[in-house]
Amino acid sequence: MAEAARMAGPQSGPPPSRPQSWPRCWPRSWPITACTLASGLGRGRAATFEALAAGRSGLVRRRFETADIDTWLGVVDEVDEVRLPAALAAFDCRNNRLAHLALHTDGFAEAVQAAAARFGAHRVGVFLGTSTSGILSTEVAYRERDALTGALPGWLDYARTHDTYSLARFVRTALALAGPAQVVSTACSSSAKVFGTAARMLAAGIVDAAVVGGVDTLCMTTLYGFRALELLSPEICRPWDVQRHGLSLGEGAGFALLERTAHGNVHGHLLACGESSDGHHMSAPHPEGAGAAAAMREALAQARLAPADIDYLNLHGTATPGNDAAEDRAVAAVFGANAATLACSSTKGYTGHTLGAAGGVEAVICLLTLAYGWLPPTLNLRQPDPALGLPVLREARQARPRVVASNSFGFGGSNACLLFGAAETRS
Repeated sequence: MAEAARMAGPQSGPPPSRPQSWPRCWPRSWPITACTLASGLGRGRAATFEALAAGRSGLVRRRFETADIDTWLGVVDEVDEVRLPAALAAFDCRNNRLAHLALHTDGFAEAVQAAAARFGAHRVGVFLGTSTSGILSTEVAYRERDALTGALPGWLDYARTHDTYSLARFVRTALALAGPAQVVSTACSSSAKVFGTAARMLAAGIVDAAVVGGVDTLCMTTLYGFRALELLSPEICRPWDVQRHGLSLGEGAGFALLERTAHGNVHGHLLACGESSDGHHMSAPHPEGAGAAAAMREALAQARLAPADIDYLNLHGTATPGNDAAEDRAVAAVFGANAATLACSSTKGYTGHTLGAAGGVEAVICLLTLAYGWLPPTLNLRQPDPALGLPVLREARQARPRVVASNSFGFGGSNACLLFGAAETRS
């Protein structure tokens, strides 16, 4: 199957039709001229698609660092081998090392530098998402604090590692950019929401290009935190399964380059970013998915598209009982009769839940579906939950999607839905 998909290559055909008029807040679509990712599946678009097409999960039963938790994790082991250049040594932490790994994959850094040469470094923005940033470094530092005074070791550079903004500061410095930079930290919707931030900055004329996406790495806070919430599954995650017990955690990085005008190969277009905040609960979703439905409706409205225009939906699909049920109801409410035939799946059985990086990682996976005309199945789904109505894919499907959607929902009711359109030319 993997070989057949590669042989087929990118699908040809006209791009999706563009609406004749757009809302003032979303005047146009934005070409994505470069993208890359790294996760437990591997490093880069080719390695990721090969794993997707082969049905090979990046999750393995293993431990991480000193955490005494037996679970399934999606770990990017290559991060341990990354050595940052001397000029970036102050930023050294697991999160920034993973960012560095992804930035120098698929020619992404070179594409950003080319955009900076065209527009000027001050006209390229950096808008990224993360949840815990480099908190692992601080956790290690606390183990090494002075036994008498409690002082933290001198090597800890909080501002360049632990601080949430340290991710954007690192990427901006590493790519020699001088445009506006911002980090969004809204839990699992973080690196989806930054696509909306970038689009607004482009529409306002503040930037001509934008590096978007997110990075999140494993740490003790994440592992023990999700266990304390009783959301961490002891077995591999099984989205939409009647016996699902919770999520499997992963780490990952996903980046995309949005530009005002297309240059060279285009991987797709950002058509919309619907956002909402229902504030239902600190960690539990609204049981009827009210905020999730609002985000999807907003995305469709921005793009002036109907539910029937969506060819594939990448579900948030965390495999927790409450989240899957709420998302199922939300999609049904928005798509109506079209929900019965909607091609949709959760890819978290491949990558694990990469938290603040999930929106960016899954955005690039959606771009791969557009490029290869291939829709991924929901791994580990053995017995569909009869209480859930969506026809989630259990086997891969060859298709020619023109518009795909990606859902990302975070703690506190922070929700985002991205819409991507197929490109005229693809790599």
